[in-house]
Amino acid sequence: MTEETRKKEPHAEKPLEKMTVKELREIAVNLPHVQAVHDMKKEEIIAFIREARGIRDEMPARKKKKVVKLKMTRPELKARIRELKGLKIQAGEEKDGKKLALLRRRISRLKKKSRKAAGA
Repeated sequence: MTEETRKKEPHAEKPLEKMTVKELREIAVNLPHVQAVHDMKKEEIIAFIREARGIRDEMPARKKKKVVKLKMTRPELKARIRELKGLKIQAGEEKDGKKLALLRRRISRLKKKSRKAAGA
C-alpha cells in the first residue's frame, strides 16, 4: 500500500461536532476570516465554519422529552400504599416472589415520597 491510499481526508468523513478543536482550526484557517481563529472556542469555530460554508443546522439538538410527574398529596400517597400492601399480602399468600419483591419496592418508594411530601 502506498501512503496516499492510507492517508484519508480526516475532515471529509467526520461531522463538525465530532472533530477536535485542532482539526476545526485547520479548516477555519483556510476560510476567509476577520477574527483570529485561534482565539475562538470550539462552538464558535463550528458556527464560523457553518456560516462560511452556508450550512444550516441540519440536525437540531435533540431535546429529551420531559416526563410529567404527577404530584400526589400525602393522603393520596398513603391510600396508594394501603392498596399496594393489600396486593402484597395476596402475593405472599400466592407465593409469587417476583410480584412480592416488586410491590415491596413500590411501597418503599411511595413511603419515601410520603416523607418528602410531609417535610415540604
